[in-house]
Parts: sequence; structure tokens; C-alpha cells
Amino acid sequence: MRTELDQRMDAVMAAMTGEGGALPLGRVTRFGQDLPYIAAAPPHLAAYFAHFSAQHADTEFLVAGDERLTYAQAHAAAMKVARALIADHGVAKGDRIGIAARNSPSWIVLYMGILIAGGVATLLNGWWQKEELEASIRDVGVRIVFADPPRTRRLAEIADAGWRVVEFDDLKPLDVALAPLLADRDVALPDLSGDDHATILFTSGSTGQSKGALSTHFQVVQGIFNYLASALMMLAIATQDAAAAGPEAPAPLQPATLLNVPLFHVTAEVPVMLQSFAIGRKLVLMPKWDAAEAMRLIQQEKVTYFVGVPLMSFEMLTHPDRANYDLSTVTDIAAGGAPRPVEHVKRIDQEMEGAPLIGYGLTETNGVGTGNWRGNYLAKPNSAGRPSLPLVDLAILDDDGRPVPQGARGEVCIRSAANFQEYWGRPDATADAFTDDGYFRTGDIGTLDAEGYLFIVDRKKDIIIRGGENISCQEVEAALYEHPEVAEACVFGLPDERFGEVPGAVVHLREDGVIEADDLIAFLSQHIAAFKVPQRIWIATDPLPRLGTEKIDKVSLRKAYRELAAAA
Repeated sequence: MRTELDQRMDAVMAAMTGEGGALPLGRVTRFGQDLPYIAAAPPHLAAYFAHFSAQHADTEFLVAGDERLTYAQAHAAAMKVARALIADHGVAKGDRIGIAARNSPSWIVLYMGILIAGGVATLLNGWWQKEELEASIRDVGVRIVFADPPRTRRLAEIADAGWRVVEFDDLKPLDVALAPLLADRDVALPDLSGDDHATILFTSGSTGQSKGALSTHFQVVQGIFNYLASALMMLAIATQDAAAAGPEAPAPLQPATLLNVPLFHVTAEVPVMLQSFAIGRKLVLMPKWDAAEAMRLIQQEKVTYFVGVPLMSFEMLTHPDRANYDLSTVTDIAAGGAPRPVEHVKRIDQEMEGAPLIGYGLTETNGVGTGNWRGNYLAKPNSAGRPSLPLVDLAILDDDGRPVPQGARGEVCIRSAANFQEYWGRPDATADAFTDDGYFRTGDIGTLDAEGYLFIVDRKKDIIIRGGENISCQEVEAALYEHPEVAEACVFGLPDERFGEVPGAVVHLREDGVIEADDLIAFLSQHIAAFKVPQRIWIATDPLPRLGTEKIDKVSLRKAYRELAAAA
């Protein structure tokens, strides 16, 4: 039986997306299927930026330390950047232009400018080492990379680079950091359509090297507007509740959120940064996560919405100084990227004023998937929630793409107009990622209950999710095999209270005693991002156990070494 909140949400969404509503639906053909899309959405991101930057022109948009920019100021700078990219750098429609940098106002304005100029904003993971950056840049054919000083130094180590690196100092104010791009230029901007390529984000699957997930302008905008529909739905319900409470309700604050997760991830890009344009939300940038600093900024900037990986809200919840900060403006404490432990959900509800929320989505779905809200989340704290209206069609399918019975385990599959276009240059991988009727195979195993709530119970892909970061076990194993003394390697996830899980590895050497675990950790740290390096490496004196197929028996190794780690 549906909860009262579910019934209210469904009623509000039906009115909003129906005839005469604020976000009426149209129909579009994708994957040979007739799918809903939000017809009121702008046709492309350049139009989206222009419309909402004008609507919220004088509203504060970006706060970074002492730097404060309105929507009008950010958009005016992005228009100048777009013209400079065309005039000075020869950027043409469809060119892949990379950003390799920490979060900053300059990052956001560069992103906007690349899209307005017709380029494809290619978001490079700022934690990658040289080899990882090089592989992904070559994979998608990036022409130019805009990089902050630390990433510039890594890129300078790559020989025979077929791209240009343009450095900008992200620690300086926008008008200084991007000064060469902010002079007035008289150049025409391209005509864009929803079918033009817009973004490439990189996703770590079970096969090792990251794949570039390409989305069109239409797909990204539909992802934004699906989030916007949810935000407007909850605002309408809050307005109803305020009216029922009487005239004493306080005046609403400007929506505001911390930007505390990296912009090269879809969570920060779509529901946090891009959705903010539509609702006139203030983004308060944090250069590095720190729970005490986050609480200070929440109090100072009157932040109304918090989202991050579960670790972040847990660290605020358990911080010894939490009572010293006024966090009462936060109405919702959301999480994504990894499951939130049930005990955390209960404690957030009991000990903090904001209500707990969780969302589930993927890079390939432009972040869109499911959501579990407030009282519903408390009733089902281990559920990722219901499919996000109005666009998401979620199904639990078997290996042949057929629906399984309600309550049975199967692969979580998502179909919507917001799903990505393709893996760049990987037609076989793209074909494998979709069923014949257009469902994206997430690689997660789940069930649906009678009310349509999703429960994720396992993974089909051989990945570890460390604090919201996906890690391919195969990629880490391949890096271990690069060491000349490693004969066999097996990588798996170890439970961890802070991060959910962390990488662990067991290694058999070609010759006993020639190196230690610390030597392997130092070796890996030079070749893969720090978050991928195993937190614990065991050296096995005997060859690793194998299955009848001659594959290493990862299941038994994971079980044995998880027990060993728990007993330590």
C-alpha cells in the first residue's frame, strides 16, 4: 500500500506534468521506443544557461571564499570564454575539450563556455595519475585540456601529447584565473540543437580502463529537468504544509547548497551544479572536504540542502563540535554514490534537524534513477527508493532482458530520455550496455517490493565503491601485475565504516621475500589514483586458489581475507 507521502507526490507530479501543468510531457522516440520527455525544457544547455541566468540575474550563484558571483556575472563571463575558445583556440562544434582541475568558479565558467561554443565538455578525474589521464584523453581524442597547476604538472610528464594544455590558476579569482579568455571578441557562436554532443564523463566498469560516456544536450537537459520536477514536487508539498500550519511560517530562504563533491562526477555536475540554474540556488564551494568547515559554511551561508557521499553526513553527525553550529536552515540531508547504513539514517532523523534522503543513479543515466524521501526513507531505510518521476522506467530483468517476478533478484535496468548516447568509440560496449528495448543495464542486482521500492542487494560488475568512487578490481589488478615481482594478484572490497568499502588485495610473488606490501603500495601510488590503492595488501606464500576454469577463486579469497581483516 502506498504511503500518504507517495500519494501526495504522485498527485502533485501528475498535475505538474499534465495538460496545463508547469512541466507538460511530450513523446520522443529512443531505442525504438516511445518515451516521455519534458517538453518545457530548453532545447540545449546554452539556451538553458541563458534563460535561467537572465531569470536569476542578480541572485547570488557562486561563493568561493571571498569571491561572490551572481548568475548574470557567471553567464557574461561564460559567453566571453565561448567566443575566446572559438576565436583564439579554434574550437569547433563537437571538439572534445577537457577540464582537469579542482572545483572552482573558473571550472564552472569554463564548463559553460565550452558548451556554449559547441564543444564537448570532457570532465577528467582530478585524482587520476599521469597514465590514467593519458589513457582517457587519448581514448576520446581531446584537443585541449584546461588544467589547474597540479594537473598541469602531471600532464607535462606525458611524452608526444597530441593535445594542448592551457593552465589556469584555480586559486585566484575568476577575472584573474581566466583573464586571457575574458577579453571581448566579435565572433559568432554556433547554432546548437539537442542532438549535438554535450558532455563526456568517465565511468569505471569491471573491464578496467574508464570508458567515456557521451551525452547529447537533450539528454543532459532532460536529466536536469527530471531533478527539477522532483524539486518542484517537494516544494509544492512543503508549501501545502506551510499553508496548513498557518501564517506564522517564516519567509523562505534562497535555496543554497554546498558544492563538496568533485564536478567531474555526475552528482556534482547534474543535480547539484546544473539544477541550481533552474531554481536560483547558491553554490557554496568547498576546495576540500572537512566536516567542521562544512558546518561553518552551512551556518554562515544559510545552506538549505546538503548532498554528498554518505561518509560526509556521517562525519557531521558524529563530529564532537556539531552542537556549536546552527544547522537549522538545512531541510534535507541527501546522499548518493553509495548506500547509507540503516543506523546512519535513523541517527540523522533523531539527532539532526534536516530530513534524510537518498538517491540512486549512474553516470550513464545522467544521475537519474530512484529517490527515497523523508518519512518513506525512514520506513524503508535500506531502499534506494522509487523510480524518479516523470521520466524513469525501471525494471528488474534477467540476463536475457526479461522481467523477473516481483520480489525476485535481477539486474537493475533503467530506461529514460535522459540516458546517455554511447561509450565513445566503443560500439560493442554500448550495445552490451542496453537491452534490445532500450533499458540500460546498471550492473547492480536488486529487487522491487510490492510498492515499487528498489533494494540493491549485490553487484554484477567486479567493482568496489569507496565513498562514492567506483574502482575497477581488474584495473587495480592490472596495475599490480605491472610490478615485475608479482606473479598473481586478486583485488576485492573490504568493509569500512567510513567509506563503506575500501580496496584490499592478496598477492603471490614470483620469489618469496623480495618485496613487502609497503613496496607494492608505493609502486601503485605512482601509477593509479590514491583512492584506488589497496588499503591492505597481504602477501601469500602459496599460489592463489583457482576454480575449474583456471580463474583465481575471488569469492573464497574475499571471504577468507575479509574475516582475517575483521579479526585483526
